[in-house]
Amino acid sequence: MSGGTEAWPALLPEGLLLLGAVGGLLLGLWTPQQAQWRVRLLVTAACLASAVAAASALGGPAERVFEGTWVVDTTTGVVRIVVALAVAVLVWLAAPSVAGHPRETEAYVLMLLGALGTVALAASGDLLLLVAAYLLASVPLYALAGFAKDAAGTEATMKYYLMGAFVGVLLLIGVAALVLAAGTTGYLALATALPGTSPALLAVGILGVLAGVAFKAGAVPVHFWVPDVTAGTTPPMAAYITTIPKIGAVAAAFRLVAEPFADLPLDVPLLVAVIATASMTLGNLAAFSQTDVLRLLAYSTVSQVGYLFMVVAVAARTDVAVPALAIYLAAYAVTNIGAFAAIAATPAARTITDWVTGAARHRWVVGSLAVCLLGLVGTPPTAVFVGKLAVFTAAWDGGLAWLVVVAAGNTVASLFYYLRWMAPAFAGVATAPVPAEGPVGSGPRTAPGTAQKVRVAPAAILHAAAVGSVLLGVGVGVWLGVTGAS
Repeated sequence: MSGGTEAWPALLPEGLLLLGAVGGLLLGLWTPQQAQWRVRLLVTAACLASAVAAASALGGPAERVFEGTWVVDTTTGVVRIVVALAVAVLVWLAAPSVAGHPRETEAYVLMLLGALGTVALAASGDLLLLVAAYLLASVPLYALAGFAKDAAGTEATMKYYLMGAFVGVLLLIGVAALVLAAGTTGYLALATALPGTSPALLAVGILGVLAGVAFKAGAVPVHFWVPDVTAGTTPPMAAYITTIPKIGAVAAAFRLVAEPFADLPLDVPLLVAVIATASMTLGNLAAFSQTDVLRLLAYSTVSQVGYLFMVVAVAARTDVAVPALAIYLAAYAVTNIGAFAAIAATPAARTITDWVTGAARHRWVVGSLAVCLLGLVGTPPTAVFVGKLAVFTAAWDGGLAWLVVVAAGNTVASLFYYLRWMAPAFAGVATAPVPAEGPVGSGPRTAPGTAQKVRVAPAAILHAAAVGSVLLGVGVGVWLGVTGAS
């Protein structure tokens, strides 16, 4: 444990993100509106530099800096890298929809600040820092949800904000209860003091704190905002909101269960397992009837939280929990961004029917979308398949065999609603004429109004995500070697 000036180098990845946010804001103030792409380049460079700094720090021993409030270990390192790289991609995914906007710079800056809050969630070793991280990972996202300033975005922002404020109060109540019970806020000190405290205060504290991280992850029962916000905002912002904070929230829950909640008289792992079961089951059931592809992916993200929380439940019970978490977080980020990129590439195709009549005529888009959707199911050789296999192994090794059975059943069931989207899209491909192709991203030359226009940048990200999902699945050993999680 260290503190003072010698601790600052340990926060270099976060410092680079903050520097990118401040520098981007200042650069945007002095840059003409038509040249805001400079800010985009600066923000991307800051994200890439942060990822490199995080990767270079992974080989060192785990440490706790600033009096134990900030934890630098494998879990934090994985979140740092995944979040930084994901935000770099999402900045370019959002570019076509925010380019030329009077507040284009602010969009990129808010994305960086939300990323910083996400990393802080994962690195928190103190309840007070967890609260601060919750706010930093929430407030920028409220603004991003309503960035378009249309009716749907405004409604989404209000629902997101009100739900976030309500759960934030529950988080504060939980933190207050744990402080009253143990007289401290540090995770290591809580792990020592909590086992002998009042069960009532302990129960209130655990429920409140878990509610906070579950909200950021989009888990049941605080998931009600997810479908409305996802469908109400733009596809790039929906991709950001359903991917970035979820990574930090799952890592924060993992650390809580592994440290302060590990040896308590209350069965916290069982509670987390119940949350996982409810999330994957209710998410799948709600997705079955969706025809709007954004709402379908919204419920898909809720179900994915259930699989992620499986490894959280066994965080303190098995040594394979950390590698499983490292694999699944990276796999989920790549695949989920790819699925939303397909919608961003064809913004006029918002329903399954639209994909039959227009977007499905773009064969490469449909093919890459199929890879991403099958990846979310967990089809080999995609990365989520390896992630699910690792998570199932960890849960089984941690004594939750029943949860593995439930998760396997939900995995099979989820194939139904992904096929509801893919099958009509492929049907559209099969029945479409085969005209001469235009330039990349322009789509086939069909009759006017027949095929939807495809945006080049999101389509490129979609194809890269599909390839990346397969490569990560095949080369997962390299990823584990880089992160040191193996």
